[in-house]
Amino acid sequence: MTGYVKVLSSVAICLASLLGYSTASRAQQAPVTAIDIALEPDATMVDHAEATNARLRSVFPKGFALDATHHPHISLLQRYVRTADLDKVYAAAGKVVASHHVTSLKLTANKYYYLTSKSMPGIGLSGIVVETTPEVVKLQQDLIDAVAPYTVPTGTATAYVTTPADPDINEATIHYVEVYVPEHSGANLELHVTTGIASQEYLDKMVAEPFKDFTFSPSGVSIYHLGNFGTAQKKLKDLKVN
Repeated sequence: MTGYVKVLSSVAICLASLLGYSTASRAQQAPVTAIDIALEPDATMVDHAEATNARLRSVFPKGFALDATHHPHISLLQRYVRTADLDKVYAAAGKVVASHHVTSLKLTANKYYYLTSKSMPGIGLSGIVVETTPEVVKLQQDLIDAVAPYTVPTGTATAYVTTPADPDINEATIHYVEVYVPEHSGANLELHVTTGIASQEYLDKMVAEPFKDFTFSPSGVSIYHLGNFGTAQKKLKDLKVN
């Protein structure tokens, strides 16, 4: 288990404990897929994310590298949808994305942040915060409305990507997608790009450093199949953007 997965696991378990959720299995249902509709950042943000990731790995070599399964992205919407309706989801989301001129959006990154867990004291999961704009909130709401006919309230572990190295889906992950709307939508939408892990001591210093704001634009929008801990594990569809 990588250091990244350990941090995410501990955060998820901590949240599950605080919220009172168990890992009991849920009732079986028709095939469901847990998806993440995400903005793909342009080269400006990718370069910053990769540079930050390299910096963190230089002081914490056990951390994860940004790669095909940890590609920099900005989550807009996570939902459970009927697997049989995935093509309809792609079409509905595609119409929304095409109408929003996504690549013309100007977004601003304004600081570093990190999360910690009591289960792994002294370690933090870091990211770059992106200012939320009215245009992105509207885009998210339109996506929520567009995929609503194909959305189901919950899913089981079978809705996710699993691997031999990570064969289970914890209850906190399942619950997070259940409540993404409304707990992470509208006024509660928080945009970020995850960049890596390091010691809390190091991250305290990094967060305290002056951060030079920079602007960037999305280069696209993709739909991912989620894995454990909410990772954008497998790309399902690139949506056409203007």
